Amino acid sequence: MAEKKELTLNEKLSLIQVEMKAKKSRYNSFGKYNFRSAEDLLEAVKPYLTKYNVSVTVGERLINTTSSFPIIESTAAISDGTDAIHATAIVGVDLDQKGMQMPQKFGSASSYGKKYALGNLFLIDDTQDPDHGTSNPETKKTTLTPNDDAFVKAKEFIAGGGALATIKKKYELSPEAETILTSL
Repeated sequence: MAEKKELTLNEKLSLIQVEMKAKKSRYNSFGKYNFRSAEDLLEAVKPYLTKYNVSVTVGERLINTTSSFPIIESTAAISDGTDAIHATAIVGVDLDQKGMQMPQKFGSASSYGKKYALGNLFLIDDTQDPDHGTSNPETKKTTLTPNDDAFVKAKEFIAGGGALATIKKKYELSPEAETILTSL
């Protein structure tokens, strides 16, 4: 009987990247989109730790305090006890963020960095997330009419040189709204 060949760490990571699914279990009611967190990614990878005899760690370090805002480097690593593969993400801490205490500002940046370091390691594609410039395709657009408060902003946007196509990415336009915006 042939002896079973031990997988390399790279082969194990490749299998996890193909097999792992991480649902967007969180909902942002302000932006009306679903998203996944670092915790969601860590929960999704847990079944593969024993299956492939690997461990996953996430660390971070402050790499810049001399600019106008601190920068955090987050590193996600997978190891088989002998070898390790790392992926990083760099995030800035917005010290001017309103409504947050200083620990919350750092915690928010830390969570964001961890999420993207893990996403980089496991090839999690977030191109449908609002922070990548596109909205969730399952989210129905709001219809914009001339009576809406947002219509005033849309008119100002067009008058300032903005493109109608940009507004159409976010809103459905009533026929009246489209006629007015097109004439600007």
